[in-house]
Amino acid sequence: MSLAKTWYTVEEAESKFGVPKTLVLKWVEEGLVRCEPGGGKVVSVNGDDLELKMEEYVKKG
Repeated sequence: MSLAKTWYTVEEAESKFGVPKTLVLKWVEEGLVRCEPGGGKVVSVNGDDLELKMEEYVKKG
């Protein structure tokens, strides 16, 4: 079990991973990044999914 934080608000994810909020939300919409919805919006996103997506994104770019 990891002791590191694995769920981030979209704003925290944007800051930590250096990815625009719009791209994070696009990945959520496409089902590539898990999220916790609440009140009709994305409350938090999974950091492990974002790390994997970032690795893929960097390799392509």
